[in-house]
Amino acid sequence: MQLQPTHLHNTLVRLQPLQPADFERLYAVASDPLIWAQHPNPDRYKREVFSTYFEGALASGGAFLIEDAATGAAIGSSRFYDYVPERSEVKIGYTFFARSHWGGQYNPQVKALMLNHAFQFVDTVIFHVGANNGRSRKAMERLGATNLGEENVAYFGEASRLNVVYAMYKHDWLARKG
Repeated sequence: MQLQPTHLHNTLVRLQPLQPADFERLYAVASDPLIWAQHPNPDRYKREVFSTYFEGALASGGAFLIEDAATGAAIGSSRFYDYVPERSEVKIGYTFFARSHWGGQYNPQVKALMLNHAFQFVDTVIFHVGANNGRSRKAMERLGATNLGEENVAYFGEASRLNVVYAMYKHDWLARKG
């Protein structure tokens, strides 16, 4: 599976493979404390904490800078990670958006692009969502993901935090797309 394809775009968003030079553009979005208020690591708006997130994003080999297709502005990030070919599984996560792009179609469109790509190679996509992140949990449920329960997850360079684990199965995704 190619973890950083260059063809993930539509009329709303463009997902560009994350590069070291993208730090300042992405941090300009991430420096808003309200983005992280429900997140397991609410301090990620701080430069030194965000630097660890960004380092992990680059190390994952599957991270994207999300751009608004109309303006070219950086509006967030997401990534593929923990690809396990033997289990036909990959994870999607570490996603965040500028508050100006909350609601509406931005998150569903990004997830659709990523799921359509992933399901060319795997049968299951796993999502970890902070247990107290009601906004992201609702988004997973609207997407049609299955709640598999809770587990502690250690994010790159950060302490372990309680997350809800969701799964999207290829057959369910294809049925939803009709």
